Amino acid sequence: MSFPITLALATFCCIIISAFVDAQSGGFSINLVHRDSEGSPLYNPKETPARRVGNAGRRSIGRVHRFSHMLHLNSSRSISDPSDPDAQLTANNGEYLVNISLGTPPFPIVAIADTGSDIIWTQCKPCTDCYKQDAPLFDPKSSSSYRTVSCSSNACNSLQSEGSSCSSDGSVCEYQVSYGDQSHTQGDVAAETLTLESKTGNPVALPKTVIGCGHDNAGTFSPKGSGIVGLGGGPASLVSQLGSSIGGKFSYCMVPYAAAKPTSTMNFGTNAVVSGNGVLSTPLISDPSQPTFYFLQLEAVSVGSKKIAFQGSSIGGSGNIIIDSGTTLTLVPTDFFSQLSDAVETQVTGGTKTSDPEGFFSLCYVPDSSLKLPPVTAHFKGADVLLTSDNIFIQVNDKVVCLAFYANDQLSIYGNVAQQNFLIGYDLPKQTLSFKPTDCTNT
Repeated sequence: MSFPITLALATFCCIIISAFVDAQSGGFSINLVHRDSEGSPLYNPKETPARRVGNAGRRSIGRVHRFSHMLHLNSSRSISDPSDPDAQLTANNGEYLVNISLGTPPFPIVAIADTGSDIIWTQCKPCTDCYKQDAPLFDPKSSSSYRTVSCSSNACNSLQSEGSSCSSDGSVCEYQVSYGDQSHTQGDVAAETLTLESKTGNPVALPKTVIGCGHDNAGTFSPKGSGIVGLGGGPASLVSQLGSSIGGKFSYCMVPYAAAKPTSTMNFGTNAVVSGNGVLSTPLISDPSQPTFYFLQLEAVSVGSKKIAFQGSSIGGSGNIIIDSGTTLTLVPTDFFSQLSDAVETQVTGGTKTSDPEGFFSLCYVPDSSLKLPPVTAHFKGADVLLTSDNIFIQVNDKVVCLAFYANDQLSIYGNVAQQNFLIGYDLPKQTLSFKPTDCTNT
């Protein structure tokens, strides 16, 4: 049994991205790099594997705070203290990074790819009040393709959910986004050429992409990151702006963190079609009042022969759990977590039960050749997804593995440990999400 160290991703009426997608294939693919892999600018070589995993778990809780703030959910108890120095909560802290460029000539930016947010933004000169950023800031004056968006444009009206407003002289559309940990970004709304580094080696240029050019940004953002690429369902996201040019389809295949090939893949358009043997599909549930999030209906989880009914949060209409590429753990209500944890513990054989060296996880083992885990199946509506040991347990160091689920009564999130080594396909026109077991190191 292998337990690799695993850490857990509407076109505007008046500004339309030209279909610069490969004319022959109708699609393209890009690389995603995990924030804690050695190829990431956010990698900290001084951290132990256990600390990295603990921090990833705490970031999962941080995302609950932000998502709950966006969903206007209330809770009488706090599940994490943002002032805790170990929490390292980062606003919009998706776990995967993507290399993009903005402007003409292209200006390179390392951005966080985040299915839990919409707007694409970066820090821009002049910065009246910005967080420290190690890389140079994007200067709109150096780009021949940069254009601010007027307040009267449909694009500005479409950004009302992002807090759009007008500049003091009424000429430029402005945006403002605040996060649950009091971080914020605000600045000008602009149309600019965004270039993605395609896996074929041929960059994909997307002119007139609507972005946020942030002049006032503060909070818990990492100084090694330059911006955010929102991949949510709202009108400001990259996916929505690509619109018909990708047929409303995208997919990703996330490799285990310690795999020999640490780079994951994200696909758009025809490259994103999930087909063949083993594909399971479930309804992708939209909520017009909360278009950012991708909701699913999880009916139960089976541990061996024990089937545990799942209620989840009252969110997303008939949806009860959010699927998110940027949340590491799978977060479930306390009562459900207790039943799940007890069922797993009862049916595990071999190995030695132990405690998490960081004190974060509640069910951990020292694995050996005798350790045997029960089969675990996530029963989504219409799709019974059989999870592997690497989806169920997360390795915190070379001696300890822990259950990759966490109790949280605010919001339920299907995290990326549970998604690794599956090709996850989103078909927005058909409103379906597909799972296909896949060796993601070969994609």
